Amino acid sequence: MEAKDRAGREDPVGGAAGEDRGQDRTGGNRAAAIAGSAVRSLVALPPSPAPRFWIAVRAALSIGLPFGLLTLLGHEDIGLQTAAGAFVALFFAGAGAAERAKALPLVGAGLLACAGLGAAFSPWPWLLAVGLVGVAVGASALSFAFRVGPPGPVFFVLSYGLSANVTGVVDGERITDPWVFLAAVTAGSLCSYLLALTPLLRRAERARPARRLRELLPGPWVGVGERELILRIAIVAVAGALVSALLLDPHRAYWTVSAGVAVVGLTPSRGVALTRGLHRTVGTLLGAVLAVALSPLSTIPLALVVLLVLLQFAIEFVVVRNYALALIFITPLVLLITAAATGAVDVVGAAWERVLDTAVGSALAILTGILHRPASAQPDRSAASPTVSQ
Repeated sequence: MEAKDRAGREDPVGGAAGEDRGQDRTGGNRAAAIAGSAVRSLVALPPSPAPRFWIAVRAALSIGLPFGLLTLLGHEDIGLQTAAGAFVALFFAGAGAAERAKALPLVGAGLLACAGLGAAFSPWPWLLAVGLVGVAVGASALSFAFRVGPPGPVFFVLSYGLSANVTGVVDGERITDPWVFLAAVTAGSLCSYLLALTPLLRRAERARPARRLRELLPGPWVGVGERELILRIAIVAVAGALVSALLLDPHRAYWTVSAGVAVVGLTPSRGVALTRGLHRTVGTLLGAVLAVALSPLSTIPLALVVLLVLLQFAIEFVVVRNYALALIFITPLVLLITAAATGAVDVVGAAWERVLDTAVGSALAILTGILHRPASAQPDRSAASPTVSQ
């Protein structure tokens, strides 16, 4: 994807792709420059390309309102499950409200379909792994072909994996009824959708020109850059699923694969993959520490509501400025949701498992960068992809 997408949201680590800009560097000098840029970006906090406050507020309320209301009514378990529906709020965040009204139902349907597959395949580890690869590749192909933009396919993979874990089988019985979970996700998605439309209450927003759905989701069209990204994600998904199934835990494979999908990102660049991999690993490590520190509070239902709201707000407020910083908040958010929904008590063990899974997924994604040729080594293409810059 270009450094700045059509909704005004930029890749926070896009500055590390120097080798793809045709710079006159060779061998060790180029590698050292890329590595140095990646390390420096960990502590960089560039200005936000657009105001993020209200975007972050909507995302936080998408989790907080249904979860908080159901917790007050004594149904905190169902309320927690609605949090998976809040992923809808992360798409087309910088677009106009009238444009979100057209595009988000399709995104929500895709997320719900992935959650449904995860719940259906959960009892069978190998079928779950095959489904994970299918979701990762299929969601990536559709996201790139229709120019969905940030956050890309990663949350479709997370929806699949979270659903499989929350509705998993223990001692011959489901932890959570799949139909109850899917109903809760649907309710959470509807809440996110309605919150995304709240700016339409203002006359100025209603008067704002809105693009047609065909303009918001052009395509399907897959160019050279998109094909490379899909191939790399397919490699990450297959390798990540196999490593998790054979050496780790098949029910953790979704985290390994989602980390790899996120590190591959939206730009076919070795520098971007290295930088995002470093950010993903460091951010997850620090986020795991934060999750362990917050875990005692998460046992108090209303405190968990407040924690998830604050974490979601922080994620959306900083994600376009520093990806590692966002991961510090993303990691405890997902860990606390999963632990509370599945009844897990060993948050410390789960946190370090996530660090290991992230390291594996990030390493796989970085290694796939060898498939990308620097711009200076590629033939000139007059019809470059509008989604992925070369």
